[in-house]
Amino acid sequence: MTYESAVSAADALRAFLDACPSPHHVVAAVEATLATNGFVAGNYGSMDPDLFGVTKGVIRRDGSVVAWHWPEDTDVEDGCLIIGAHTDSPCLRLKPHQGGEAFGLSQLGVEIYGGVLLNSWLDRDLGVAGVVNTSDGDEMLVTSHGAVARIPQLAIHLDRDVNEKGLVLHRQQHMRPVWGSSPADFALWLSEEIDLDPSNISGHDLRLFDVQSASVFGHDASLLASGRLDNQVSCWAAVSALVSASPRRPLIVALFDHEEVGSESVTGAAGPLLETCLDEMLRVRGSIDRRFSFLRASLCVSADNAHAVHPNYADRHDQQHAPVVNAGPALKINANQRYATSAAWYALMRDIASRAEIPLQTFVSNNAMPCGSTIGPITASRLGIDTVDIGIPQLAMHSAREMCGVDDPWHLVRLFDALA
Repeated sequence: MTYESAVSAADALRAFLDACPSPHHVVAAVEATLATNGFVAGNYGSMDPDLFGVTKGVIRRDGSVVAWHWPEDTDVEDGCLIIGAHTDSPCLRLKPHQGGEAFGLSQLGVEIYGGVLLNSWLDRDLGVAGVVNTSDGDEMLVTSHGAVARIPQLAIHLDRDVNEKGLVLHRQQHMRPVWGSSPADFALWLSEEIDLDPSNISGHDLRLFDVQSASVFGHDASLLASGRLDNQVSCWAAVSALVSASPRRPLIVALFDHEEVGSESVTGAAGPLLETCLDEMLRVRGSIDRRFSFLRASLCVSADNAHAVHPNYADRHDQQHAPVVNAGPALKINANQRYATSAAWYALMRDIASRAEIPLQTFVSNNAMPCGSTIGPITASRLGIDTVDIGIPQLAMHSAREMCGVDDPWHLVRLFDALA
């Protein structure tokens, strides 16, 4: 989509974030956006193989989605541009079996998903969202009607050294949410939320989320706060570019689940989803025998947020490679291949951004603070495609509520447009 300003882009991003409390919601929102822009949709499990031959298409599988714009009369030898991101975020997932009361309060059982910043989930109004599996094999998206639970922090009178020694949370004992003051049947509550008989619910993939809406703040309205900025900002930017671009060669967007827990799943970047889709796209066009040439000429942009300099902890960063908010996306480099950007593509990306008048920064981690990784090295290893890691700078990464600059998501969309 074409946005005339950072403000209009931020408004669209906020609506996307509020609509997407889980990976399945991200996929549904992406499908809805693409459907209104002429993309043909299919399900990975029951799709028509010929779908891969359409000019504009989208395939979903659970919490992941692959979409493409493959212009007619393009030469396979020119390769393609792949924009990759991930739909999942660290969170608290509900365990299959619920029930339990203690001292007059009903509690939920949760499993910690990914590298959660645990303290950020305390004292927040939490809703329930995800997908419910029905007995007839269907799935239903679920978003609770308002807040359902909270995890109350222990009063300072009972933990008097907390401000000096820091908060210590036991992952099993201290992270159980309270969700009522009377005995409750979770299955019955869930059935009432989705208006479905309890006997028709066969399973679920549900998580808690902060019900507070995404918001712009600051004296100059220059900052944006929301849950799941990592990495729904990149998902939104990739789809926005896919809709608005007039690509010179095939443009493919791959949004994977399970990045926060290692990507090793059927819908993760280490799984076969993207590779299978690419092979089918080539097969229906009679070009599978030129697969190697196609991949060799292709580029993958792995989009995942970067660590902005924290003004209260500047010593945690390498000052010469420390991106700041509202100064553009950051190219991410790591000598140990935690990011996949090569020296050659670092130079090319800077040249492309310069010609398009898009600000671009560089992120390299402090040696004493090893960085995480992304889908970039995984995709590069699995497919042999040149890969660049990039992302907007943000603070409070893996918090229940993160923050970034208002300008940077817009610049990311513009960069994707320039690459296409």
